[in-house]
Amino acid sequence: MRARIFPLAALLLSACTEVGPNYHQPEVATPDSFAGENAPLSLPDSSQADLTRWWSALHDTELDSLISRALTANLDLKTAASRVREAREQEVIADAALQPSVSAAADTAQLHSGRNFLSLLSGSSGADSSAPGAAKSSGGTSTSLYSLGFDATWEIDVFGGARRAIEAAEAGTEAARWEMRDGEVTLTAEIATDYIGLRAAQARLAILEGELKSQNATLDLISARAKGGFVTQLDVNQQSALGATTEAQIPPLEADARTMEHAIAVLLAVDPDALLDELDKTAPMPDIPASLPVGLPSDLLRRRPDIREAERKMAQASANEGVAVSKLYPTFNLIGALNTASNSFGSLFNTTSLNEIGVGMINWPLFHGGESHANIRAKEEEEQQDYLAYQKVVLAAVQDTEDALVRYAAEQRRYLALGKALARDQSSTTIATQQYQAGLINYVNVLTAQSNELQVNDQLAQSKQALATDLASLYKALGGGWHEDDDPGRTPKDHYNPF
Repeated sequence: MRARIFPLAALLLSACTEVGPNYHQPEVATPDSFAGENAPLSLPDSSQADLTRWWSALHDTELDSLISRALTANLDLKTAASRVREAREQEVIADAALQPSVSAAADTAQLHSGRNFLSLLSGSSGADSSAPGAAKSSGGTSTSLYSLGFDATWEIDVFGGARRAIEAAEAGTEAARWEMRDGEVTLTAEIATDYIGLRAAQARLAILEGELKSQNATLDLISARAKGGFVTQLDVNQQSALGATTEAQIPPLEADARTMEHAIAVLLAVDPDALLDELDKTAPMPDIPASLPVGLPSDLLRRRPDIREAERKMAQASANEGVAVSKLYPTFNLIGALNTASNSFGSLFNTTSLNEIGVGMINWPLFHGGESHANIRAKEEEEQQDYLAYQKVVLAAVQDTEDALVRYAAEQRRYLALGKALARDQSSTTIATQQYQAGLINYVNVLTAQSNELQVNDQLAQSKQALATDLASLYKALGGGWHEDDDPGRTPKDHYNPF
C-alpha cells in the first residue's frame, strides 16, 4: 500500500497551488497635514510620538492609577480578549484540514447458533426434555470474533482551499486583536473623560461653596446695617435671594460628581460605591500640555486600531473568496485502513490476521445549479463591502482628528477670554462693594457684580473641563492608548495536541 500511495501523494503535493485572489493592502489617500487651527495654549506638533500612555501628559497620579487598574479589570476588555482566544482556536480548526485524520476502532462479538429460540429466552440450554413431544437438543455452538482497526483519511490541499481558510482564520485573529486594542483606546478616553468631569464638578462645587460663604458673610453685614437703619430690608432680601440662588446650584453638581464616581467604578469592574472614599478627595483638574503630538494624517493608518481592524477584515474576506473558488476544483483524498480480525484474542495480532487497504479518491463537483459561482460572487461582494467600510473608517478617523483639533483650539481661545473677563468682574465686584459702602451706589450694582463674577468663574471652570475633555477626545481620535505587545492567548502551535 505504501509503495503505491506515497508516490501519488508526492505527485499531488508537487502540484499544489492556491486559487483565488492574492491579497494586497489597498492604497488610501490621506491629507498631507491636518487643517486644524493653531491653538494658543497647546500647539500641534507634526512629529511622531508614543501615544501609548497619552494620559501621563496630564501629570495626574490618580488618573494614572485608575486607567492602569481598568486596563486589567475592565469587563469589556476581558470579553474582547476572550474573542481573541476564540479566534485562535479557529486557526487550530482551520489548520486541522491540512492534517491527516486517524481513528481507531475495536470490536468483539459472540455468535451462538443451533439453540432453540424459546430456550434462549428462558435461559436454559435447550428444550425442556420433560415436556411431552419435546425434541432433544444440544446446547448449540458459540463463536467469538475479535477485531482491531485503524482508519486514516487525508484530503490533499491541491488547490489551496484549506490554506486560504487558514489565511482567513489568521486574519480573523488579527482583526480580533485590533478590536481589543480599539477597546483599550475607548476605555482610556472614557475614564479620562469621567475623571475630568468629576474633578470639574468638584472644582465648581468649591467655587459655589466659597462664593456662598462670602455671600452669607455679606448678608450678615447688611443685616447688621439694616438693624442700625443704614439700609432697608430690600437690601437684606436681595442679598438673601442671591445666596439662596447660589445654594440651589450645589445639589445638581453633587449628583454629577457622584454619578461620575459610579461610572469610573463600573469601568474598573467594581461596585458603583466602591471608589467613593478614594475619589471624594477633591483634587484639581489636570493641567493642559504645552504641545500636541498629532503627527500626520498618514500616521492614523498605522496608529488607529479600528483602521487596522478594518484592514484585517478585508484580508479575511479576500481569503474567504479563495476558499469559495477552490470549491470549483476537484478534491483528492487518500484513504488507508489497517485491520486485524480473529476468532481468538490470542491470535489477533498474528500476521495472518492482518489486512490493509489503500484508496485514492477524486471528487469533482460538475454541476450544482450555479451554487459555487454564486458563492464566489457573494464573497466578492463581501470583500467589496469590507473595502468600502475600510475607506469609511479612514475618512472618519481624519474627520475625528480634525474636529477634535478645531474644538480644542476654539475652546482654548474661549478659556483665555473667560480668564480676562473674570479678572475684570473681580475688579468690578471690589469697586462696587467699596462704592456701596461709601453710599455712592445702591445695592443692585453690588448684586449684579457678584452675580457676574460667579457666573464667569463657573464658566471658566467648565471651559477648563471642556479643554481637558477635548484633549482626551483628540488623543482617542489619534489612536492613543493601546499596547503593541497585547497578545491574549497563545499561537495554535503552542497548545495544539492531536490526541
